[in-house]
Amino acid sequence: MRVTVDRATCEQHGQCTLSAPDVFHFDDHGDLEYDGEPADDQVDVVEEAADVCPVQAIMVLHD
Repeated sequence: MRVTVDRATCEQHGQCTLSAPDVFHFDDHGDLEYDGEPADDQVDVVEEAADVCPVQAIMVLHD
């Protein structure tokens, strides 16, 4: 699985950090960081994070 975030679309609402905190988090400056190749056991929470993103900035690609 690969994850990408369209940074031009992302408004940093943070819903993804609540759904998948092991994959998405904010750095010390308040900028979103994420694991672009999370472990397979994170599939469900990453898909949930993409679903709850209010601007649909998260794309999940399955290998």
